[in-house]
Parts: sequence; C-alpha cells; structure tokens
Amino acid sequence: MNTPAATATSAPSIWSPLKTEAFRGLWTAGSLFFVGNAMLNMAASWLMIEITGSSFLSALVQTASFLPMFLLSLPAGVLADTTHRRRLMLRVQGIYAAAALLLTALAFAGWAGPTTLLFFTFLLGVCTALQSPSWNSAVSDAVGRRQLPQAITLISMSFNGARAVGPALAGLIFAWTGGGAVFAIAVLTAIGMSYATRRWPPAPPTVGKLPAERLWGGMLSALRYARHSPAIFAQLVRTAAYAGLGSALWALLPVIAQQRLELGAAGFGLLMACLGSGAVAAGFFVGRMRSRYGLDTLATGCCVIFATAMLVGALVTWHLLVYVTFVIGGAAWMTMMSTFNAATQTSASPWVRARAASMHTLCSLGSFALGSALWGAVSSLLGLTAALCLAAAGMLASVALARPYPLRMGADDEVTQVAQSDDFSLASEPEFEAGPVAVEVVYCIREADASRFLDAVRLLAVPRRRDGATFWRIYRDLGDPTRYVERFIVTSWADYLRQRSRATVASTELEAAARAFQVEGEAVVTRHYLAERSS
Repeated sequence: MNTPAATATSAPSIWSPLKTEAFRGLWTAGSLFFVGNAMLNMAASWLMIEITGSSFLSALVQTASFLPMFLLSLPAGVLADTTHRRRLMLRVQGIYAAAALLLTALAFAGWAGPTTLLFFTFLLGVCTALQSPSWNSAVSDAVGRRQLPQAITLISMSFNGARAVGPALAGLIFAWTGGGAVFAIAVLTAIGMSYATRRWPPAPPTVGKLPAERLWGGMLSALRYARHSPAIFAQLVRTAAYAGLGSALWALLPVIAQQRLELGAAGFGLLMACLGSGAVAAGFFVGRMRSRYGLDTLATGCCVIFATAMLVGALVTWHLLVYVTFVIGGAAWMTMMSTFNAATQTSASPWVRARAASMHTLCSLGSFALGSALWGAVSSLLGLTAALCLAAAGMLASVALARPYPLRMGADDEVTQVAQSDDFSLASEPEFEAGPVAVEVVYCIREADASRFLDAVRLLAVPRRRDGATFWRIYRDLGDPTRYVERFIVTSWADYLRQRSRATVASTELEAAARAFQVEGEAVVTRHYLAERSS
C-alpha cells in the first residue's frame, strides 16, 4: 500500500508552471487547439447521428478519432525522442489545417456523408497522434521536474476543459449554422498551434557520438523499458482498463442525449460540458487528494464514482440528476487520467520520456477507441441500458487490479541519469552496428556471503533489461564455488553504449550493493564478447 508521502509530489501552486513564458504560450495554444478539436469531433458525431440515426456509426466517429493514437502514438514517441520536434510538429499541423479546411468546404457544400466524416475524422486523428508526443514533451520540458506533475495536471485540465467548452460551443453553433462553421473554427485553432510552435520551439535533439535510434529499434526500446519497469507497467495496465471501460459513457453520450433524454444538439453539448466542467474542477484539488489518500485509494473512489455515472446514464431520465452526476463523473475521469499520466512520466528517464507519454496515450486513447467501437456494438445488439450496465460492472471489478498492479509516482533517483566512462581498454572498438554483444561481469564472493550477494545481484536484472539487454542471467562457476558470472546480451555495440548512458542513480546504487560483497583485494572483471558469423 502506498503512503501519501510516496505518491505525490508537492508544489507551491497548481499555477506555478504558467510563470514560465514558453509553457504559458504552448499551453494556451494547445488549450485552444483542444477546444477546436473537441468541437470538430462533437459536430462530426452529431452530424453522423442526424444523417444515419445509427448509434454504432456515431460511436465509430470516436473510434476514427482516437484509433490513430493506438496505431501511431509509439512511433510518434520515437520520432519525438530522436528527431527534430519543431520540424515534425509544423509539418503535421499544416496537414491538419489543410484537411480540416477541406472538410469545412465539403460540409458547407452538403457533401459530408458518413464515409467522408469517418475518413476526415481518421485523418485528423492521425495528425493529432503524430504531433501529440512532441507537443507534450515540448510543454513538459519547459518546466523543471519538480513542477512536472503540476504541468501535466494543467495539460489535463486544458484537455478536459476543452471537453466542456468545445461541445457546448459546437452544439450552439451547430444548431445555428450547421457543422461547416464548427469545422472552420478547428482550422483557426490549428493555425494558432503552428504559430506557438514557431514562437516557442522545442529544444533540438541532442547530438552525441551515438547514431540516433531507428524507428523499429526505438519502439522496441520503449516497449522493453515499459515491460521491465514495474511502476510504468502497472500504470499502463491500469490506464488501459480504466479508459476502455469508461469509454462506454463517452462513446454512447450522443445516444443517451437523443434517445434517452430526448435532447437536441445543444443538449448533447450540455452533457459533454457537464463531464468536461467536472474534469476542470478536479484539477484544483487533485494534488491534495493524491497526498491525502494515496493513489490506489483515490483510484478505487474514482472507479466507483464513474461506474455510478454510467449507471445513471443508463437508468435515469431526470435531467438535473444526470447533469449533476456527470459533473462528478467528469471530475473522477480527469483525476484518474491525469494521475496515470503524471505517474508514468515521473517514472520515466529523460531519454524515453516522450515514448512513455506515447505509451500512456496508446493505452488510454487506444483503449478508448477500441472500447468505443465495442460498446457501440454492444449497444446496437443489447441496447443502451445493457451496454452501460455491463461497462459499470467492469469498472467496479477493475478495482481488483490494485493488488497486482499498485500505483506510485517515480522517485528522483530512479530517473536521474549518471554518466559512466566508456574506457573499456579494448584493442579496437567495434562498429556501432556490430553485434550481438555479450557482457560478462565476474565476481569473487565468499561462500558465507553467497546468499546475500545473489539477492543483491538479481535486482540488477530489472535495470539491465529495462535499459537494453535482451538476455540476463547470473551463473555460478562449478569449478570454483566463489566465482560468479553475471551475463547479459545486447543487440549491438551502439545499444550497449546506450545502455551504459541510461544508467540512473538508483541502478548505480544497485550495482554498488552487489559489488560490495566482492572479496577484498580482488577486482570485479568485466569482459565483452562480439558475436562472430556462423559458418
């Protein structure tokens, strides 16, 4: 069980990151872009249900918008960590503005049918997926690590605030002029995002002696890091479960508005505004809630609250009760999603932080997209009430995940990198792409210390694998009971150098703890082996 002190990072004020000009400018432009994007998605969803009357196709608009996050967020995270972010962001923002402008023209001409809506929603979702890791990293890098949880909370507040303001505005504008004007506003917000990127560009990539990771290798590095980092892996599992189950309410909201509450476009926008306003309000007290209750207790409460919101949406037709419950449900949604995001990013080293944010996005919005399609199909087959009740039951059952996958914030020593010497006393250093490379670390340990040494050295398996090793094991020499060999394999010499550069204060302390059992006067010997081609 996490103690409150271990699960929160305090800061003077939730607003402290806004004192930094670059953060303030990028955050403002991003907030407006979120509003425009939320308006576009709301207009597309409502236009779809007006044209077809299909709850499945309406939910599929959400899938088309968020599925690219599932498909592209990790590759986009690799690009954000290894390429020039400013160039990537500007190109993608240009494509987004052009596509939104074409959709605007088609809507005004009356040519925006179901296929057109799904195609452009998907294309705009691709653009959002490609630029999100770079934008998130640029905004987060504008503040120090101590302010990172507050910065992430502000980003979540702006994203969820867009869910409140965007749909409400879109509902009014849609009812007045139709979908074309709503899509036009999204074009303007994309142009504003491009201006902010030029005005406060992200830092260029650091150029070292090592070549940049390739796309596939960078993706494998990120997946390996997440799999062998217990804190991050737990957070990603919990994120996927929460988002996939909670997506039922968001995806079926147009159906709740039209079929259960008998509301029009403006009423649908009001329902979205209730969820979004609750999410914004949560930002003001989420830090104190984490400190007071701890992450797992907070997660349990949020699951119960959001499950209740889904049951109310399924069973209640009294408008006021639905509105109030959705405000509280929106607060629970934002509290958990921002907590998952902050816990993931504070647990990731700088070299992989954009990819960690991408994996959070992959698990949250990817699960959200797939869940939207699933719950839309369930609603079509079994009805709205059954779909929401099943999702609520799943949300309550997900509380049990706290035991195998506990939540916590990352500690400073786990992400603070430590420079290590590259002097290996080799006759000649291999080419970067040469490999695989086997590394052996030879220890001499007294028999009386063997058990404690093995307990200590086995802890090295996590950082070795997390930072690049594809294989790790400890061996005992059958001919000499005091001799132990730690052996691990990396794909190439470049990957070995990267692994060394990724060492943290915490992993260095683990290595020192294992070496402390070395027999005095005997040196720990490290040997390197390069694989030869098989004949």
